[in-house]
Amino acid sequence: MFSSCMRVGAVLLLFLLSLAGPARAGIVRGRIISTKGEGLAFANVAVRGTSISTASNEQGNYQLRLAAGTYELVFQYVGFKPHLETIRVAGGDTATTLNVTLNPESYQLREVVVRSTDKDPAYTIVQQAMQWRRYHQREVAAFKARTYVKVLGRFTDVPGKILGLVKVGPDFKPGIFYLSESVSEMNFRQPNVVQERMISSRISGDAKGISFNRASAGRGLNFYQNVLKSGFSERGFVSPIAANAPLFYRYELEGTTKQGSLLIHKIKVTPRRRTDPVFTGHIYIVDGTWRLHSVSLDLSKDAQLDYVENLHIEQIFAPAPGLTDVWVMQSQKVTMGFTAFGFKGNGFVTAVLSNYQVTPTYPNRPAPTTPPPATTTPDDAPVTRETVAQVKKQKPKLDGLSQAVRKQSRQAATRDTSGLGLSQLKRGEVMLVEKGVNERDTAYWATIRPVPLTEEEQKDYLVKDSTEVIRNSRPYQDSLDRKRNELGFGELLLTGYIHNNTFRKRQWSVDPVFNIINYNTVEGLVINPQATYTQRTEDRRMWSVTPSLRYGFSNRLLSPSVVASWQLDAVKVSRLTIRAGRTIENFDSRSQLTPFINTYYTLFENRNYAKLYRRDGLGLGYEWEPLNGLTVQASGSYRVRRELENTTIKLITDRAGRAFTPNQPVNAERPDGTRFGRSEALTTELTAYYLPGQRYITRPNGKVNLGSKYPTFSLTWRQGIGGVLGSDVRYTLLEAGLRQSVSLGLLGTSSYQVAAGVFPGQPRLSFMDFRHFSGNRTYLTEDFTKFQLLDYYRFSTADKFLEAHYNHHFNGFLLNKIPLLRRLHWQEVASLNYLTTPTANHYLELGVGVEHVFKVLRADFYTSFQSGQRAGTGLRVGIGF
Repeated sequence: MFSSCMRVGAVLLLFLLSLAGPARAGIVRGRIISTKGEGLAFANVAVRGTSISTASNEQGNYQLRLAAGTYELVFQYVGFKPHLETIRVAGGDTATTLNVTLNPESYQLREVVVRSTDKDPAYTIVQQAMQWRRYHQREVAAFKARTYVKVLGRFTDVPGKILGLVKVGPDFKPGIFYLSESVSEMNFRQPNVVQERMISSRISGDAKGISFNRASAGRGLNFYQNVLKSGFSERGFVSPIAANAPLFYRYELEGTTKQGSLLIHKIKVTPRRRTDPVFTGHIYIVDGTWRLHSVSLDLSKDAQLDYVENLHIEQIFAPAPGLTDVWVMQSQKVTMGFTAFGFKGNGFVTAVLSNYQVTPTYPNRPAPTTPPPATTTPDDAPVTRETVAQVKKQKPKLDGLSQAVRKQSRQAATRDTSGLGLSQLKRGEVMLVEKGVNERDTAYWATIRPVPLTEEEQKDYLVKDSTEVIRNSRPYQDSLDRKRNELGFGELLLTGYIHNNTFRKRQWSVDPVFNIINYNTVEGLVINPQATYTQRTEDRRMWSVTPSLRYGFSNRLLSPSVVASWQLDAVKVSRLTIRAGRTIENFDSRSQLTPFINTYYTLFENRNYAKLYRRDGLGLGYEWEPLNGLTVQASGSYRVRRELENTTIKLITDRAGRAFTPNQPVNAERPDGTRFGRSEALTTELTAYYLPGQRYITRPNGKVNLGSKYPTFSLTWRQGIGGVLGSDVRYTLLEAGLRQSVSLGLLGTSSYQVAAGVFPGQPRLSFMDFRHFSGNRTYLTEDFTKFQLLDYYRFSTADKFLEAHYNHHFNGFLLNKIPLLRRLHWQEVASLNYLTTPTANHYLELGVGVEHVFKVLRADFYTSFQSGQRAGTGLRVGIGF
């Protein structure tokens, strides 16, 4: 019910960060407004000389808990003058009201003498920031901080059906669909080691729910990096101060203002080309140190965001406590509007960091290699700016920076004096969600929450929390289920039908018609109804059973089977699977020739590509993760396999000169044919996958793997055991594999997978036991990472082999530079597929294509080569987004 809305909200909004502050005795509260009386949302409030800070809410209201005493509060908002207020806080549970009006910053554009060919003085300022970017990115070797994150998502419009076909459930309605808060302790060490311990979490309307907020996720929006990931696009976006930023941006100095002893330059950034992967808005740079003071930047639909109409990012930086030369982020807010499949809405992520403990990389700020020319001019005199060429000679002396970073990072790793409890995190564990984080009461949140709730948020908590018992009751759940369980044409045809009993955590699901009905020359018309019954438990364990009753009308063969699966452990992967009965199988069990594709080509193209056999027996499988990054799959089976023949030649469109081929795969290693009659096989298989350096999150209800910068290694040992239970096969297959996806910044993303193996000795086996290489001879493809012109069974082998696949997604790097094509939002791709076996020699496919056609399609053109000779060409179309 409502929990499904929250899961959607978590998927839509879960990509950002940060949080704030602890509590004391007295409360200081008030509202921050502009001179026009408008509330300033997410303004920053810091206690001068301490590590305490907070932010205002959407209405501009703020609050701070402070011990009794006198404090100086600094109020900041991007584009406004900082405001300093001295306030005395009384002891006890007293409340002091302090309303503040912030004035727009007056950025004065003084007369500037610009040298030679330079355009705008902003270019020299940005050039300085570019040269100091690497230093500022690494000036903090390590830090610890308390973080507070609030995430909110609203639907403003909800369709009745998705794409006009799939009915939307009754639990989707306009209004807040996800509201959560979390408090964490975060530890960062260079170069990119982040650990986080969530100590409290709250989700509106779900007392048992645990927020998916991650304070550390927001570090991905670091403008000192060359390329940033928004979380809503495959493209990376160039920072306005990236090393090559002037190739993508135009800069305009809108003025300079003095804040205390600092000169702050306000620089407008705009794209050189409308569809470049860049931001628009303003950056604020501190003169002399050339660091970011704050940013206010946007991404629009021109940036080709996926399902997001606009994205706005604001960040405010300030000196770390006790370190005037080292700055850290104080707060970040990200707001967005989204449109997806008829849903419209907006949301935000606000993050506040406080209680900083910072380890600087350098004891002192390095000097530039060439000092800037000394100038002394009156305040009203024209400013003389160096040229960009002169500024490039003033690069900072960063010799030994990497060594200093490593040294300070190692020292910070050996001590944990903060009391944050981060030392209890294990290797690779980037986040630990403590047990009981969702058991805090409203009094706790009223004490610890640094950003006050808005009226809308208070109402959402009040209504959803007070009605949660009712909403989780059986009568209410049953009433919603009656609405959800209504059968619609779109579900029946495209997605299948799901019948829920939410209160008892039960579910029946039935495949769509496209999967139930198909056709082939062996069975004729096939009806293959199957339903899955799933029972879940309170502690995340589950079991499911899927009975199937396949019947071929031409060969009059009934094939009943059942698959049952148990998740045995509530937290760790521990899954047992049993398969029993009769099935009709493709000789290549991993074939991309789906029943639907084979049905179309059989009935309309006279091509019965799929070759099938009958299989009866029993199989057992077990999967578990004994160590982080190591997954082991073990299975054993006893099967009786029988050869099948074509029983029908019926079709819809008769293509002249084409005839159906026998149900016998053609294979180069078996020139005399692949017939086997009847075969019994007792087999075992053990596969291990290892991902070094896998990062993960530990939650009370499970472990979430996040991947690694290293490739995944795999080893497989499959054994055919002869002479036991009548088994007539005897063979060994040894295989090793490697796969990885690598981001190349603006150039896109590359992925590769390699597998090599051998059948040692003299194997005795049937054709279905061969190592198959999923080919394709149709215009439709199910998987672009596999072979696209290779015959389905021709080079299947019982000998040695090497298989490799490489795909590169340019993410619009080339097509976005072509005026007419970039409006289509297509993205170019390139691929290479390679195979070598004793009979294939060297087989190669090269492909180029475009994806995101009509947002969901991909089309590639391939050319194949056999032992250096051109073998064929073809167009392939499939899903690609």
